[in-house]
Amino acid sequence: MSQVSTEHQEQIREVLQASPLMPVITIQDPDHALPLCRALVEGGVRVLEITLRTEHGLEAIRSVRAALPEAIVGAGTVTSRWQYRQVESAGAQFAITPGVTEDILDFAMTANVPLLPGVATASDLMLAYSRGYRYFKFFPAEVAGGTRALRALKGPFPDVMFCPTGGITQDTASGYLQESNVLTVGGSWLTPAESVVRQDWSAITEIARTSLQALAKA
Repeated sequence: MSQVSTEHQEQIREVLQASPLMPVITIQDPDHALPLCRALVEGGVRVLEITLRTEHGLEAIRSVRAALPEAIVGAGTVTSRWQYRQVESAGAQFAITPGVTEDILDFAMTANVPLLPGVATASDLMLAYSRGYRYFKFFPAEVAGGTRALRALKGPFPDVMFCPTGGITQDTASGYLQESNVLTVGGSWLTPAESVVRQDWSAITEIARTSLQALAKA
């Protein structure tokens, strides 16, 4: 069975260690992509997961990569080999899936962009673990058991580290980061829809800044 490369695992580790927060960004209006991501970076959050939940995701990745070289830009909600190829072409620096399939894992072995596979159960984790993966997205975190589930998974998988995402808020993020097998936390609270619709980019910057400050004090 093919194994994920050490280089890819090191690249994902560096991404997860670059920021304690990773905003989950869904672009509804292509004109919002760049100012939204710039606002997050100005607030101190420079690792960005731009999802493919809308048709604007790929173009947003291209524009943000070109305009904000200080940011680390990845693609989220990658659900097929075809999408994986697209995010590579768009310039994404990493790919995140909501779950794992044999086909995605097979493609990731030869891809240029490293993969952060999504898992919700021990069985999901074992599928990728057998191929050498040690870094995972835990999704949907709150529904799948939250911090209690992460503590339970640490027993059989002591060498695995997570980025939990799904239902996490500014108030609960610090609890996740206190778990020894969590490197960073993902969430959509950093980009509230009402602020984006109003194009209140200063509010986004303030949310990013205060979220980081709250974690520093925890």
